[in-house]
Amino acid sequence: MNDYPVIASITEERQVEKAAACGVRRVNLMTGTINNLGQIVGRLHDSGKQVFVHVEMVGGIGRDAAAIQYLANAFKIDGIITTKSNAVATAKQVGISSIQRVFAIDSAAVETALRMIKSCGPDEVELMPGLMPRIIREMKMKIKQPLIVGGLIRHDDEIKAALESGADYVSIGNDYFW
Repeated sequence: MNDYPVIASITEERQVEKAAACGVRRVNLMTGTINNLGQIVGRLHDSGKQVFVHVEMVGGIGRDAAAIQYLANAFKIDGIITTKSNAVATAKQVGISSIQRVFAIDSAAVETALRMIKSCGPDEVELMPGLMPRIIREMKMKIKQPLIVGGLIRHDDEIKAALESGADYVSIGNDYFW
């Protein structure tokens, strides 16, 4: 995937068809409900996309172990996105990938995030917001996982700067960049 390091972040259901038709290989699903999740995931899988579901943003999904196991079994999702360490542990138990989303709002938050990443060992880390080259470089040096950055990115030069700072992928909700 490094040859096309953009991840489509689907934040509105109207974006599903655009994501299905575009060149990205992976989507982060942050919309929908338990009622239409099967249809959305099925459409995206049929178009060859990997689907990661943000368990805190899709309606009707709990944040407990049973919910994550249900997502893996019923919808065959490729992975989850979460801010919760216990959800990362559950994803490992059920055999799907996990992305730990962390927010760099200040130095203490970054240090807490690094401890959390080290203790729960997600497959990937998503750093928000993605407009901080120095923080991207520092985070990348301190973790072993691939680093995704996202949030507030609106221009080509911001994508380029994030990648040049060490990000492996850029997650972006604007379908222009997909």
